[in-house]
Amino acid sequence: MTTHAVVPAPFGPVAVGVTDGALTDVRFPHADGSAATDGLGERVDPAHDPVLATAVHQLAAYLAGELRDFDLPLRYRGSDFQQRVWEGLRAVPYGTTTTYGALATSLGLDPRTTARAVGAANGANRLPIVVPCHRVIGADGTLTGFSGGVERKRVLLALEARVASGTGTLF
Repeated sequence: MTTHAVVPAPFGPVAVGVTDGALTDVRFPHADGSAATDGLGERVDPAHDPVLATAVHQLAAYLAGELRDFDLPLRYRGSDFQQRVWEGLRAVPYGTTTTYGALATSLGLDPRTTARAVGAANGANRLPIVVPCHRVIGADGTLTGFSGGVERKRVLLALEARVASGTGTLF
């Protein structure tokens, strides 16, 4: 059974879903600003589910600039290739960025033939922030597509850059 909670964020409520003791979803708000909870089951008090409570706590701590690495049980929903890419994303250090080609290379793939597939897998990530797909940028340094929108990507990267440099947080 999937349950969810909502974490307040400066860019709107972030919904987190847990199924059978593992985090399965992190969702940015809908365009109208409401929490994207469709299909996430019952909204529960996180205190009643230790994984949900930990996910809410860690996400809030990340957004406050107090957490760099998530330690949560994750349940990916995707192909073996996608899961390999998502694990590669988890290796991208906090406060840094990489490109689709560099991510492909780090996975032992030929970036000339797989960068687009890596990008597609990145876009299919259902656990943004926790699996930091926002840290992947275009080869020319531009902020490219992001499920939460490029402005949210910019906010997350700026938060990480400020925390990593020791100059404080954005929020």
